[in-house]
Amino acid sequence: MTSAAFPAAVLFDLDGTLLDSAPDFVATANRMREARQMPPVAPEQLRPVVSKGSRAMLEVAFPQMAESERHALIPEFLDIYESLIGQYARLFDGIEPMLEALEQAGARWGIVTNKPEYLARLIVPQLGWEQRCAVLIGGDTLAERKPHPLPLQVAAQRIGMAVTSCVYVGDDERDIVAARAAGMPSVAALWGYRLDDDDPATWEANRICTLPHELCQPAAWPTVYRASV
Repeated sequence: MTSAAFPAAVLFDLDGTLLDSAPDFVATANRMREARQMPPVAPEQLRPVVSKGSRAMLEVAFPQMAESERHALIPEFLDIYESLIGQYARLFDGIEPMLEALEQAGARWGIVTNKPEYLARLIVPQLGWEQRCAVLIGGDTLAERKPHPLPLQVAAQRIGMAVTSCVYVGDDERDIVAARAAGMPSVAALWGYRLDDDDPATWEANRICTLPHELCQPAAWPTVYRASV
C-alpha cells in the first residue's frame, strides 16, 4: 500500500538527475578531439550542457566547426559514447537512498529521458535497475520528446497511473515544461547540469530541491492526487 506521504509514482530524467553521466561524455568528446589532434576539452566546460544533448556537447567540443559539420558528427559521438557508457558515470550522492525510500513507501518509479532508448537501456542493468525501474521512455521511443508532454503521459499510462498521481523530477527547464504541459507535478533538481544563466526559479516547478537526500523525506514532494487510470 502506497504511503499517503509520498507520491504513488515518480518519473525521473536520467542524465543530470539520477546519473552523473558527464564524465562519460567528457571522455567521448576527448576521444573525438584526440583523433583530430586536438587537446582535451576541460570537464567544467562540457558539464553544464550535458542535459542539453549531443548537439550542445558537440558545440562545446568543436566550437570552430559550422553547425552542419557538428551535426554530421552526432553518429560518431553516439557510437563512441555507447562503447564506453557507464565506464565513468556514477549515481549522484543520495540517489540510491532516495529510491529506496520511495520503494519502501510502496511508490513506483521510472525514467523518462531524451537519451536514445537503446543507450538508456544499456545503463539500467549496469545499475541493477532491471526489476526496479517500472517504465523507461527514451528520446526516440515516441513521436515526440521533452519538452512535449507525450513521453510523460505515456509513461504514466504504462504504469497504470494518472498523470496527476505522478511527480516528474528533472534538472533542465524542458523537464519542468513537459511536466507542466502534461499536468504532472514537478521537482527541479538543482544538483544537475545548468548553464550559468539558467534560473530554475523561473521554471515554475512545484518544488525545487538542492540535493537528492531531501527527497528521502515525504514533505519534500509536491502534493499530488493519488489515482490510477
